[in-house]
Amino acid sequence: MSDPYESWQEEKRSAWLYRVVAECERGTPRESLFNELAQAADEQSDIWLGVIEKKGGHAPTTFHPDLRTRVVAGLTRAFKPRAMRSVLAAMKVRGMALYTHSTPHHPMPTRLDDIGKRHQNGAAGNALRAGVFGVNDGLVSNAALIYGVAGAAAEPSIIVLTGVAGLLAGAFSMAAGEYVSVRSQREMFEYQIGLERDELEEYPEEEAAELALIYAAKGMPIDEARRVADTLMQDPERALDTLAREELGLNPDELGSPWVAAISSFAAFTAGAALPLVPFLIGHGEALSLSIAFTALGLFSVGASMSLFTGRHATLSGLRMLAIGGAAGLATWLIGAWLGVSLA
Repeated sequence: MSDPYESWQEEKRSAWLYRVVAECERGTPRESLFNELAQAADEQSDIWLGVIEKKGGHAPTTFHPDLRTRVVAGLTRAFKPRAMRSVLAAMKVRGMALYTHSTPHHPMPTRLDDIGKRHQNGAAGNALRAGVFGVNDGLVSNAALIYGVAGAAAEPSIIVLTGVAGLLAGAFSMAAGEYVSVRSQREMFEYQIGLERDELEEYPEEEAAELALIYAAKGMPIDEARRVADTLMQDPERALDTLAREELGLNPDELGSPWVAAISSFAAFTAGAALPLVPFLIGHGEALSLSIAFTALGLFSVGASMSLFTGRHATLSGLRMLAIGGAAGLATWLIGAWLGVSLA
């Protein structure tokens, strides 16, 4: 169980930020929702106050938001809650799923078995998207680097050395970035879910009431929302999962292993970056021409693959990516050629 004083601070901070969000939503139905959530958080902080007093601790009398909370509040007022939903979720401000999912396209569940079904395939889609973009990053960046050096009329050995260095530097950079990103997301989720577990144990009825408010704000009749929330609370593990999704806007299914994310990013970037480099590695007589052909084919294939996520025609997406990547490669080749002449 977490420190009661820390839990009191968390609830008071949430209440303070709820009122900031309600202020930003003035004149909309969401204003009343976030004001009610603020009131509920204040009531829950009183429960933790009772725990502190029961343990003989010194009960705090006033809450003073820290610098981090004030900065988040200022950014929320400036950029509005939708833009700040991830940061607010990390600060334990519930209801952020309202800014992530649109009710017409994501109908509310009417049975307990329906809860969470629309999230089940998110991880696979995100992994595929990350793989395609990883290949694209490696292909464009290393091709541009190689053609820039080739434009300077460098020796083949220098081109190979540059290409290998670019491949390794980019792949390790991508892997490190993905590891830190996924690790940070997972740490946030673990921290938030720990707080939710403590609150479910301490005041399950209040948690059910908060969840019902959020369902009602999404369009579910209030009586039905209360029934679903009360039924859900009978299964603590499913309740935790749903609270994370619907109150905090977190999706546990999208948080994979940091090591898997790092290795996958490394492999995707390496696959893309290797395409323009392979002809130089095997020492083909027409290495530059063959490299350009490999790169063009790769760019078109990546662009066509991106149509899976954009909904555009595959051929048009492929040609657009070919044009963008080709322009980058041509620009670096011209710059390299100019520098080669200037420095000769």
